[in-house]
Amino acid sequence: MRIAKILNNNVAVVLDENQREQVVMGRGIAFQKRAGDRIEAGSIEKIFALQSDELVRRLGELLKQIPLEVITACDRIIELAQSRLGKLQESLYITLTDHCYFAIERQKKGVVIRNVLMWEIKRLYPKEFELGQQARAILAKRLAVELPEDEAGFIALHLVTAQLKSEMPEVMHITKVMQEILHIVQYQLKLEYDQESLSYHRFVTHLKFFAQRMLNRTVVENDDASVHQVVKENYPLAWKCAEKVAGHLVCTYQRQLTTEEIMFLAFHIERVRKERR
Repeated sequence: MRIAKILNNNVAVVLDENQREQVVMGRGIAFQKRAGDRIEAGSIEKIFALQSDELVRRLGELLKQIPLEVITACDRIIELAQSRLGKLQESLYITLTDHCYFAIERQKKGVVIRNVLMWEIKRLYPKEFELGQQARAILAKRLAVELPEDEAGFIALHLVTAQLKSEMPEVMHITKVMQEILHIVQYQLKLEYDQESLSYHRFVTHLKFFAQRMLNRTVVENDDASVHQVVKENYPLAWKCAEKVAGHLVCTYQRQLTTEEIMFLAFHIERVRKERR
């Protein structure tokens, strides 16, 4: 590989066989080198072969400013998250590394930012929150910095964002909508959720993508009225509860649900209701 641009002693931009830019990282790989020089493959610790040239540029600028040990710790966190959650949005390399670096700097200065969504994050995104806790442990072990538990919640939101391919403000909005729907269902049916049950996790997963579609105004339609009627007749309590949710969304977000969306909500509500009655 030949160097296209040196970012610092440990990070460089190279050109692959297709003349596309990649960011490579390794201790001292660019020390006393110039653009056009070769880098030995054995000295490279990490290759960031991102699909977007814009992402490569943004990542290169970020890595130029951040210590190598922070970058490698964040890379380990992302590897762990991908092994548990599956493929994640590539921009996570930028957003999570940037967040962790500034969280570490804030902690060193004694500046603490409270996560106002902690309760919702723990409840709605337990897998991501657990990964956030493991991320804190990785940073503590590698960098000797103990971040507060609030940071596990912030890291969890970054992981949810990378799964939904959304931006952070949208994910926070999605989380708020999910919590509102869960409260309505709980109040209408007078039930307590079993947060360990499969039906609850299915419901939360459905709500995550439902809320994203709703906020993006993506409509789900199906003209088979006979199926809707069968569900309505067989699950009257769940259907009525789903209609209450639909009414709330109209009043609060001016979003009119289709009958198909009400039906799918009713399905999931019925599963939770049957398990807890």
